[in-house]
Amino acid sequence: MKKRFGIDIDGTVTCPKSILPFINKAFGLNILYEDVTQYEYTPYVNVSEKEFAKWFTENEPVIYANSPLAHGAGKVLKKWKNEHELFFISARSSHLLDITIDWFINNGLTFDHIELIGSHDKIASIKKHGVDIFFEDKHDNAVMIHEECQIPVILFDTPYNQDPLPNGVIRVNNWSEAYQWVENWERQQKLSREMVGSLT
Repeated sequence: MKKRFGIDIDGTVTCPKSILPFINKAFGLNILYEDVTQYEYTPYVNVSEKEFAKWFTENEPVIYANSPLAHGAGKVLKKWKNEHELFFISARSSHLLDITIDWFINNGLTFDHIELIGSHDKIASIKKHGVDIFFEDKHDNAVMIHEECQIPVILFDTPYNQDPLPNGVIRVNNWSEAYQWVENWERQQKLSREMVGSLT
């Protein structure tokens, strides 16, 4: 039975280190990925929040076009493409859709739907599309999605998402672990359906 997977893009499908080389080069810094313990980069740069936001907006297309795939993401997503519906829901702004689609094509990835909502609040999109499970890297997003939508959320481990998690948000180290968790989850759901079927 096909499930509808909701998947964040940046830091989830793309390598979470993607933006760092661009920041370090632009601002003459040497920030290490391991030291980035907050999701927002403003505290780590030597410019104002407004200036950093302007730089980021101007450089988003180049950053997104050149972001490498997260390790193992391509292999797992290719396995899932015929078994499930892959809905990519991202905080990117909608004007970046063409760049995003080109990136997917260039990396050999297929999709059933891409939605760039321009906001980190993905609840409405997840409910609208009837997503069964979500994949995320931002801690507060993961918790909110699980609590509001009552679906499991896979959280990819990074230095910036180390706060405690409720049951229902599952921390994994990589896409291989995510794949194994989903395999077990699907098996359990299938068993549950069979048990219900045998009782009716």
